[in-house]
This record gives sequence, structure tokens and C-alpha cells, in this order.
Amino acid sequence: MGTKNRFVKDFPTNPSQFLQKVATFWSISNSYRPFSPLRFRNNVFVFLALFLFLQGMASRFQPVSGHSWDGIAVTRNDYRALQEIRSELIDLKGVLRSWNGSGFAACSGVWAGIKCVNGQVIAIQLPWKGLGGRISEKIGQLQALRKLSLHDNVLAGPIPSSLGFLPNLRGVYLFNNKLSGSIPPSLGNCPVLQSLDISNNSLTGKIPPSLVNSTRIFRLNLSFNSLSGSIPSSFTLSQSLTILDLQQNNLSGSIPDSWGGMNNNFHLQFLILDHNAISGTIPVSLSKLGFLQQISLSHNQILGPIPSELGSLSRLQVFDLSSNNINGSFPPSFSNLASIVSLNLESNQLEGHVPDTFDKLQNLSVLNMKNNEISGQIPSTIGNISGITQLDFSENKLVGEIPYSLTKLANLTSFNVSHNNLSGPVPALLSKKFNSSSFAGNLQLCGYSTSKPCPSIQPHNVSVPSPQPSSKPHGRRLSTKDIILIVAGILLFILLLLCCTLLCCLVRKRAASKGKNDKTDKAAAARSVEKGAPTAAEVESGGEAGGKLVHFDGPFVFTADDLLCATAEIMGKSAYGTAYKATLEDGNQVAVKRLREKSTKGQKEFETEVASLSKIRHQNLQALRASYLGPKGEKLLVFDYMPKGSLASFLHARAPEIVIDWATRMKISIGVTRGLNYLHSQENMVHGNLTSSNILLDEQTNAHITDFGLSRLMTNSANTNIIATAGNLGYNAPELSKTKKPNTKTDVYSLGVIILELLTGKPPGEPTNGLDLPQWVASIVKEEWTNEVFDLELMRDTPANSDELLNTLKLALHCVDPSPAARPEAQQILQQLEEIKPDLATTSADDGAKVPPAE
Repeated sequence: MGTKNRFVKDFPTNPSQFLQKVATFWSISNSYRPFSPLRFRNNVFVFLALFLFLQGMASRFQPVSGHSWDGIAVTRNDYRALQEIRSELIDLKGVLRSWNGSGFAACSGVWAGIKCVNGQVIAIQLPWKGLGGRISEKIGQLQALRKLSLHDNVLAGPIPSSLGFLPNLRGVYLFNNKLSGSIPPSLGNCPVLQSLDISNNSLTGKIPPSLVNSTRIFRLNLSFNSLSGSIPSSFTLSQSLTILDLQQNNLSGSIPDSWGGMNNNFHLQFLILDHNAISGTIPVSLSKLGFLQQISLSHNQILGPIPSELGSLSRLQVFDLSSNNINGSFPPSFSNLASIVSLNLESNQLEGHVPDTFDKLQNLSVLNMKNNEISGQIPSTIGNISGITQLDFSENKLVGEIPYSLTKLANLTSFNVSHNNLSGPVPALLSKKFNSSSFAGNLQLCGYSTSKPCPSIQPHNVSVPSPQPSSKPHGRRLSTKDIILIVAGILLFILLLLCCTLLCCLVRKRAASKGKNDKTDKAAAARSVEKGAPTAAEVESGGEAGGKLVHFDGPFVFTADDLLCATAEIMGKSAYGTAYKATLEDGNQVAVKRLREKSTKGQKEFETEVASLSKIRHQNLQALRASYLGPKGEKLLVFDYMPKGSLASFLHARAPEIVIDWATRMKISIGVTRGLNYLHSQENMVHGNLTSSNILLDEQTNAHITDFGLSRLMTNSANTNIIATAGNLGYNAPELSKTKKPNTKTDVYSLGVIILELLTGKPPGEPTNGLDLPQWVASIVKEEWTNEVFDLELMRDTPANSDELLNTLKLALHCVDPSPAARPEAQQILQQLEEIKPDLATTSADDGAKVPPAE
């Protein structure tokens, strides 16, 4: 016994050391051929060593607090609980076959869906695994459990009430199953519960008021069940609650009117109660929830007027009151809903006029007032809301003509004013764009179909009578003298116009020859930039012509004079210089970048490098079309203009109603990677300053990398400053702070940050909890809260894209690995992205080929 204890004590407890020792013994034992007593003795020794080690570990193993093999083995208590849980599950796909053995490898990643810390289970994650059966009450024995994710399975039976005894439980995700019974009130006992999503099940009974007892609860989704009773008033007192989704249940009673309490510390953003049997009036206290972005109360039995106080909800984007019994008039205060995107009041009993202050709602995209008692005229001011896409005033009591101003709504895709009392002609642009069903049911409306023509003033089948003398006075006919004076006036005007044109040309020519450019003119040019729409000449060279313009290739041909006289609009400034949108006289648009003169190299080096850059052509790189060297050393580069601007503004400065879906984000990721891979593999070039601001989007949202190769035009000190600037924005690899020399691996790090930016919707330059974007994402993933990193827009269709999201996230984290050697090459990233989203993949030949010049 003493020998055994001494052996176990001396033998390594680390699993890698143990396996290395066993491998060494096994190698020694097999080095003797053929079979010999010595080899047999060594083999026996190996197995004896393994047996004694495992027995020693088992003797040390204690429930809950004990652990071994550096956390690879699960505690005895958690092991028993997992076995009980497994016994009540039906494993339709064989996922739980890995849950076998004594539990020594349960925490090593071998057991599917199990995550541990110090031998204790902290997460069970088995979504989309086809699991049936029920969730065992023994799950309450996993005292360290933080996350339970079993969504999108076929689990039945009740939700275990023992979950309420888990002090560390933070997230419960059981949606899209077949769970039944009532919601255990004990769930309210979890002090740090943050997210509870048990939607789309068959749960019944009342909602326990205790569910919001946790001071950290921010998401509560009980939708698509058969819950009954009223909404607990305790929900109105939770300051942390951000998302409350109770839609598609059998809830009744009125909505509590105690929201907001006595302070402004309530963070509710989404209140979704539609498709229930809720009655009563709309609570006035909702106006205290200043963070509200969405209120959905449709398909209920709500009555009474709309509280005018709700007009104070400046962040409200979606307001849906359709299919209720709401009456009264349209609140004038709604003109203050500056962020509103969708307003749906369909199928109510609203009356009165539509306020003509609607043009204040410049973010409005959808307005639906169908099937009400609205009277009066359609406000012409609606034609000033350029972003409207859907407009429905059908089945009301509107009168008058359809405002011609509605023809200005270029984005309008759905329009309906049928079944009103409208009269007069339908504006031609509307009648051509929408079919007759949009105007039917208005007896005095005409011009929207061949069967409803508008009567002409002089029909063709009626003869026009000859004019007869009348006693009524007529206007005086023009005399010969009057006609001569009018003609003389016109000729004089034309002569003056020609003189002015000639004078302007002479002044311009004189200024160009003498190089006149005083400080007063510069100040005027600067003021004109501030006021908007200056000329490129004013911005770039103070009104001087001349210089050297070199064309490479491109769809537009222009002279230096054309370029300098184009109207210019500042698009942005970077460490390289200022970028302008220039509109040429013929209406064509180009992008012009004026480089910082003191930061660029000399003229000869500049011309050589620009000529080299002009030859680079790829579908995901912004093409350099021309360069200009001014008489005073100014350096301009002319590129293709990208109408959708930079990826940074596309992601972070878009209107609230614009949603960027997963396919678009993945398309951008693949495009950027293709461009970067081409630079690395075909041009042997490092970008060195890859950020979302340096990725431009064309009309089809294709990505084009810009600013590549510009470092060759800049001095060493300028490039150092550029690296520092990119670092401040959060795109620089850690090693750049020391080396100051970009390479392909630092470019890959920047690419990884951009992909994370697309996944999370967060700008890298804004630290979260003191961490940069890669650190923050890594910390969330480490805590097994992976779904929390994704942009909310992407989570709306998570089941369809979950694997793609997770695989892309893993790839992005691989790109931002702190160790440069661990990061993949751009070619590998491209290959993996195309495997994740094969429908966006193209052949490798297309990716490597140069794009021919545009014609």
C-alpha cells in the first residue's frame, strides 16, 4: 500500500504529462522485437501505472469542490446530474453518445455541449440537435450552471422548477420546443438571471410576477405560447428589462399603467404585446419610457383615444396599434416622433383630419391608416417625406384631390387610397406606377384607368362654335408698337448676356495667365466650402488653372479645366488627405483625393508610384483613373465614385429604417477579403491602413478597398502617423505599436476587426467595458454568451443563419489572434468564407484575374 501511495504521489497529475509518460513507456516496450519477456514486462508495467494513477485520482476526487486533470474531469456531483439528465432525454441523432465513461473527460470538450470551470458544469449548449424527451429536475444539482441552451429541439414536458435553485444561472434558452405546463415561479429566485427565452412552446397558465425579480434581467420572451391572465404589474417596475415580448398568447385584462416609476432609469426598448385579448386603454405612463423603440399592440381589444403624451417618445421607431377599437382623432403631438419609421393604425375607429405637420417625420417609411373614419383631405406635406415606401389611406372618408406633391415620393412602392370620397384627376405619375385597385371606389376620381377617363374641356365629338361678338369687354390686343418694344427688349437681354459671358472668359483667362491668387480669394473659397457646393477649383487650387493631368483609363474623359471647375463636396478626411465628390460639367461624378502636400514624396517619385498604382485592377479595389499635379505642388488623385459611401457610414450612420441583412454583410466580407487577397498574392502589396472607412460600396453594395498603395506616396514620418491614427480607431494589430511596420498579418488582423464590426454592428473605436472590439467579443465568447455579440438585426433570423454566424465569428477571432503566426492568410480566409456562404462564392480564376478597363 505504501508503494502504491508513493507511486501515485510521484506520478504526474497533469494529463499531458501523464500521456507523455505512458507514450514513453510504450515506446520503450515496443522497441524490442519480436515478443520477449522484457517487452511483456514493460507492457504490464504501463497498464499497472495507468491503473494505479486512475485509482489514485479516484481516491482524491471529491464532489463539487474536488477536481483533477486540470479540470478535464467533472465533479462527482455534476457527473451524476448529467447522467440523470441524459437518461430522460431521447437522443434522436446520437449526439449524446459522447456522454459516456466515468466522467474524466467530460470537461475536455469531448462531451457534446458541456462547458466546465474547475470541474463544474457552467453551460449545457445543445441547440438544433433533435433532442426529445424531457428536461430532468436533476438539472438543479448543477450548482455552477450559468447557461442552458436547448432551443430548437423537440423537448416536451414541463420546465424544471429546480432551475430556480441555481444561484449563477444567467441565460435560459428553451425556445422552439414542445414544452408544456406552467412557467415555474421559482425562476424568479435566480439572482443574476439576464435572459429568459421560452417562446414558441405550448406553455399555459398565468405569467409569474416573480420572473423580473432579478435586477439584471434584460430579455424576457414568452411569445407564441398559450399563456393566459393579465400582464403582471411587477413588469412595469423592472429597470433593467429591455425586451418584453408576450405576443401570440391568450393574455387578457388591461395593460398596467405604472410604467416608469418615479425616475428615468428604465431601459425598456421593445414592448411587444400583439395578438392577445388585451382590453382597456393605452397606458399614459408609457410616455415615461424614453428608450422605447417599438410598441406593438396590434390585434387586441384596446379602446379609447391615443394618449397625446406618447408624442414625447423621441426614440420610437415602430408603433403598431392596428386591429383594435381605438377611437378619437390623430394626435397632433405625433409630429414630434422624429425617429418613427413605421406607423400602423389600420382597422380602428379613428376620425378627424390627418395633421398637415406630417412632413416633420422625415424618417417615416410606412404609414398605414386603412379602414378608419378619417375625413378631410390628404395633406400635401406628406410629399415632403422622401423616404416613404408604403402609404395606405384606403377605406376612409377622405375628400378632395390627390395631392400632386405625392409624385415626388421616388421610393414609394405601395400606395392605396381606394374606397374614399376623393375627386378629380389622379396625377399621371401615380396612375402609371400603381394599378387601378389603388384608386377604385372613389366615384369622382378619374384618370387612373381607361374605363375612368377624365372629361376633357372640349370633347372631340362636340363642334366648337365660332366666336360671336359679345358685349362683355375683352383684353386689349397687342399693337405693332407693343410688339416692337417686346422684341427689342429680348434682343437687348441677349446682347447683355453675351457681353457678360465674354467678360467672364476674359477675366478668367487673365487670372490664369498671371497666377493671381490672393488671400482674400482663399478666404472666400473657404467660406464657400462651409456654405456648400463650392467648385473644385476653389477648393483645390484657389481658382487657378494649369498643372499636369495624367489619364490612365476609365469611363470618363475630362480636362484639367473640367476637373478644377467641377462642383465639389467634401466626403471625408483621413491621414492621407481630404476626399471630395466632384461633379463634372457633363454630370458625371468622380472621387477626388487631395493628398497632404507636406506629407507626400517629391514629384518624380510621386509620378513613378502613381503610374504603378494605376495598373492595379480588381473588382474589389477602387480604380485609380487619373492624377493631377498643380502648379503649386498640390497632388490630386481621381478615382471611381462609389455612391453608397464608406462601410463605416453604411453600418453606423444609416437611417433607423434601413436594415442590413446577413447576406449583405457576408457579401461585403467576402468582397473585402477578395480584394485584400489580390493585393497580397498578385501585387505583393500590404495595405497597412485597412479600416471600414477605407472600404467603399457601389450601387449594388459591392465592396471596394481604397487607399491601397498610398503609403508609397507618403514620407516615412507621415506613414508612422497614419499607423498611429488607425491604432486609435481600433484596427491595428498589437505588434504594430512596437514594429511600426505593417505586413500581411497585420492586414489580416484589420480584416478580422472589420468582420467583427459587421457581425456585432459596433464600431471598433468605441471601447466596451474598457475593452477593444476583439477583446470584448473574446470575453463574451469565453463566458459562453456567444449570441450576445451579434447585432440584434442578425438575431431576428438566427435559426436560419446560426451556423454561418458562428463559423464566421470563429474565423474572425482567428484573424485577430494576438499571435501573428496563428493568423491565417487572406487566401485561407477567403476559402473559408466561401465555404460558409457558398452561394456567394466565385471561382478562384475570377478572383485572381484582372478586371479589364471600363469603356
